[in-house]
Amino acid sequence: MIKHIKPIGKPRRFSTKKRRPTSADVQVGASIRAHRLLAGMSQGHLASRIGVTFQQVQKYEKGTNRVGAGRLPQIAEILGVPVAALFKDNAGTVPVTLVTDTAAVKILTAYAQITDPSVRRNLSGLVERIARSAEKKSRR
Repeated sequence: MIKHIKPIGKPRRFSTKKRRPTSADVQVGASIRAHRLLAGMSQGHLASRIGVTFQQVQKYEKGTNRVGAGRLPQIAEILGVPVAALFKDNAGTVPVTLVTDTAAVKILTAYAQITDPSVRRNLSGLVERIARSAEKKSRR
């Protein structure tokens, strides 16, 4: 004779619903990307150093996948920054919103190498005029 035992309490429900990235996940990912680009490192190189695929690094940088608590300090160490630098309130050392692609990093790096203040001022003025001109054209 088999006795049937009734479970105590409510049955568990497991959610298969995929979580959406939070703004913090996206911000940390963007910061990782900015620091990686400034370090002149490819996604593949960072991936091999932390033991994941470059696709995983892409997902971290887009904020699609969260960076685990154990992996975050590892990434920060490889990039040569404190962990706090990867968070919004402490990202002041890197203009994360400006450093979103390789071309921007090249421009910023080249600009930083210009030592003549008048050349820097003239270059800044030129870039501002180009941006204003492009903005006017896009309104048409």
